[in-house]
Amino acid sequence: MPFAQLVIGPPGAGKSTFCNGMHQFLGAIGRKCSIVNLDPANDKTSYPCALDVRDLVTLEEVMSEDHLGPNGGVLYALEELEENFDFLEEGLKELGDDYVLFDCPGQVEIFTHHSSLRNIFFRIQKMGYRLIVIHLIDSYNLTLPSMYISALILSLRAMLQMDLPHLNVLTKIDNLSNYAPLPFNLDYYTEVQDLSYLLPHLESESSRLSHEKFGALNNAIIDLVEEFGLVGFETLAVEDKKSMMNLLRVIDRASGYVFGPAEGANDSIWQVAVREGLGTMDVRDIQERWLDAKEDYDELELRELEAEAKAREEAAGPPPQQENKQENPYEDDDEYDDLGRGSIPDSGVKIIRKS
Repeated sequence: MPFAQLVIGPPGAGKSTFCNGMHQFLGAIGRKCSIVNLDPANDKTSYPCALDVRDLVTLEEVMSEDHLGPNGGVLYALEELEENFDFLEEGLKELGDDYVLFDCPGQVEIFTHHSSLRNIFFRIQKMGYRLIVIHLIDSYNLTLPSMYISALILSLRAMLQMDLPHLNVLTKIDNLSNYAPLPFNLDYYTEVQDLSYLLPHLESESSRLSHEKFGALNNAIIDLVEEFGLVGFETLAVEDKKSMMNLLRVIDRASGYVFGPAEGANDSIWQVAVREGLGTMDVRDIQERWLDAKEDYDELELRELEAEAKAREEAAGPPPQQENKQENPYEDDDEYDDLGRGSIPDSGVKIIRKS
């Protein structure tokens, strides 16, 4: 039974970067992975693309032939893919049981009210795939209360529209220390705690939001989010190994991968670590690592990397002398072991060179 991640999110959330990083991480732990590009506008992918929607339809063609803008062109291209689903179906069958990452377009319309992407996902599910939606949100949205509440509404709407196992992820968490300090700890935002405490900060953000006519609206939005009680966030620093492992562990549990992975025996140490939940990071650990003591942790990791590099150099031994290599370039080449270490015997063939 193949598994797949459906990576959605607004522009700039880091979808392609996530797919590239997750592909490399899965390869490092021995999980065979392929990436499918569903964005007709993404003409330069940073990852090896196993299947590309641009082989069927491109945004440039749609805009030129149908006189549509970028957003309308993406919607039309997804409708075209839905009508020609056999293109995607045949390509996925060639991937076998690979773990698949679907890199989706960034227009929010496609996962809030447009039905084509949702219909495509359901048809992929009927092929036997176990799907999970990974909704990426830039952690910069935490720095302003209005942006955070907007992210909550967007996440809630995407969860209701997609109607699939769903995880909301705050990306670029390692950049959060570069912005102004947050009024609350990180767990307040990831667990979406009592939002009424955010109202004073929301009103102080702008004079317009402090007007009394917005008070009832703000309270209604907060009550709506809290009434559903669905939205929560995981965190990710895509270049950090522990952060990636922690997120993958959550994804595997939510998608059911932990109960039936495709791999067999001979698991590597990283596969065992991910499966058993080793290296789990609590939100308080993330707060300390990326906000409270980021510089100290960066310095510690740098020293650890330098120590590992030095240990590898010592284990490898001194490099071979260049002079010896010039005298006998095949000394350590296994391809020439059958020739022995003496001189090559005379073949009896005499070579005459023309002057």
